Amino acid sequence: MPSLITIIITTALVNNVVLSQFLGICSFLGVSKQMKASLSLGGAVIFVITISSAVASLLYSYVLVPLDLTYLKTIVFILVIAALVQMVEMFLKKTSPSVYQALGIFLPLITTNCAVLGVALTNVQNGYGLIESVTAGFGTAIGFTLAIMLLAGIRGRLDEDAVPAPFRGAPLVLLSAALMAIAFMGFSGLS
Repeated sequence: MPSLITIIITTALVNNVVLSQFLGICSFLGVSKQMKASLSLGGAVIFVITISSAVASLLYSYVLVPLDLTYLKTIVFILVIAALVQMVEMFLKKTSPSVYQALGIFLPLITTNCAVLGVALTNVQNGYGLIESVTAGFGTAIGFTLAIMLLAGIRGRLDEDAVPAPFRGAPLVLLSAALMAIAFMGFSGLS
């Protein structure tokens, strides 16, 4: 079993969920316009992925496997994720309405973010126990947050520059994300 530090580095940098596995792209591209919204979504994703990794691991190990119901793992994991996102949404709406408004539709979309479900399923596939699952979830969420904040920083700088008309908007964002993905490929030499 790999060490916990190895799991964090691998999930955050080498196998970055957005830049290497291309999961969670819609919220990555949609929310990365502003640094504050990116950081807020990153925080929400860190909470949801880390907690859902723990709950999914416990449910899989202590309910689904003993009852021979492992074929229900996808449905069970989606229900866990949906409940956690609802908690985050209610918390933000109550405590920080401006952040809630800034995230808009992308906050409930965490429920359908394939990155969140992908982490839970990958943890089961890798045979991770509770501690490894939580570590992998946390590392993945840190990687997502790092990527979305980097893109928000790049977009903020590019908005200030004179960009030719055909490259403004989505083309420039996609090109920036592609260059970030290429840069993150350099981390694969670490594994």
